[in-house]
Amino acid sequence: MSVNLFTFVGMFSRIVDTAVHLLDKGVAHAQANGVSEAEMLEWKLAEDMFPLRRQFHIVVDFPKTWMARAVGLDLPAILEGEITVAEIKAALAETKAYLAALKPEQFEGRDDVPLTVSLGQIEPTLPAGQWIAGFANTNILFHLSIAYAILRHKGAPLGKVDLFAGGL
Repeated sequence: MSVNLFTFVGMFSRIVDTAVHLLDKGVAHAQANGVSEAEMLEWKLAEDMFPLRRQFHIVVDFPKTWMARAVGLDLPAILEGEITVAEIKAALAETKAYLAALKPEQFEGRDDVPLTVSLGQIEPTLPAGQWIAGFANTNILFHLSIAYAILRHKGAPLGKVDLFAGGL
């Protein structure tokens, strides 16, 4: 599968900007309704789903880790544990800076490089382009959308346009 992997750097950067926007709107809504940030970060759509905090963890981590895999770099540290809104925002800024430092030439000829990644119960080997376009992109957008849905479900004033806050 041949794709322009560097295109995903810009896409993921816009997703990070959108995540910051959603987080800001969520915080403003929580404050206006007397809900602590810690409580807000534990909001869920369903009991068997990750809370808002974990949705943002994934939006912070996946763009960095999957771009690192794609270009053959060491994996950057990931977020873990009970982090605060300020820590999520700082981590989103770090992700944005990480993406900004990547160069198109790092991705040249990398589309078909096989990557083996453990997903818990399975450990498939797929070309980098397939991992990025099919798996990483889908998951990043899924978790961003779930963060949006959690906030919307809790009454935050969000509309579809808010999913494009980082640009088109």
